[in-house]
Amino acid sequence: MSTLPVIAAVDGSDDSLRALDWALDAARGRGAPLRVVHVWQYTAAWTPPGVLVDGPPNGDEDAVLDQVRTYLEGRADRPVMEYLGLQGAPAVVLPELGPTAQLLVLGSRGRGGFASLLLGSNGMAAAREADCPVVVVPRPGREVHGDTPAEPGPRVVVGLHVDSPDETTLAFAFAEAALRGARLQVVAAYPWPPQTWASAGELVPPVIDQETVESETRILTEGLLAPHRTHHPDVRTEPYVAPGDAAGHLVATSQDADLVVVGRHRRRLLAPARLIGSVTQAVLLHAACPVAVVPPTALEE
Repeated sequence: MSTLPVIAAVDGSDDSLRALDWALDAARGRGAPLRVVHVWQYTAAWTPPGVLVDGPPNGDEDAVLDQVRTYLEGRADRPVMEYLGLQGAPAVVLPELGPTAQLLVLGSRGRGGFASLLLGSNGMAAAREADCPVVVVPRPGREVHGDTPAEPGPRVVVGLHVDSPDETTLAFAFAEAALRGARLQVVAAYPWPPQTWASAGELVPPVIDQETVESETRILTEGLLAPHRTHHPDVRTEPYVAPGDAAGHLVATSQDADLVVVGRHRRRLLAPARLIGSVTQAVLLHAACPVAVVPPTALEE
């Protein structure tokens, strides 16, 4: 059985070249081919006169893929390389590549859109729609705030919601840490203080104390990690249990991390469309390191 490739989406921007470098390392680590894909934005029949859109000069030329070939020329230990030019709207075409890939990797911004945006529409669409994990590589220099302890060395971070754990996301994070020889920092945040409302808008003080909530969260965390630790005995895990906003803790731990792993929302009965939850979206927008968004399995969806 052939090994599915890692796909790197490129568009000629510096952001996409950073994503290409990340994908190159990922393909090498997995022993997988690297497929470099450029999606030409086709010219629609209704395009107003004078509006410039991208398009190939002819069917056999692609300057962006030629740029990539030159960029990678002379690189040692390159995996098997494949190059593919497609036409269409990137936000539609890229997610459709999901079933053919181990990973889909792209930069946080491309050549189009507004310079002030933290995440381009193609990255958001791929993270929301693709059937494979999507890695979004941010621009360097993002500043994050917060003081989350972390020792030096390779580190993968994963978010864990103990009330509704995502086994697929945990499995991906453990496998990624094993591939990288990295330790795995598991962020399990719990809301505090809890808010209980009485009649007429009156707040009722919590009947349980914070130490109890934190202890129970830690016990649940250890239980959820146990089967994955058995499967990956060489991966050292560091549970980080703390009160407050999960997104804030994940963004803070992204400083100097190799990767942050988050899950995509499962479909809901009253909202059958695929969604990116608020925590995942905040991490995509603000994390200082690459972010992997892991889709649920078909059964979970």
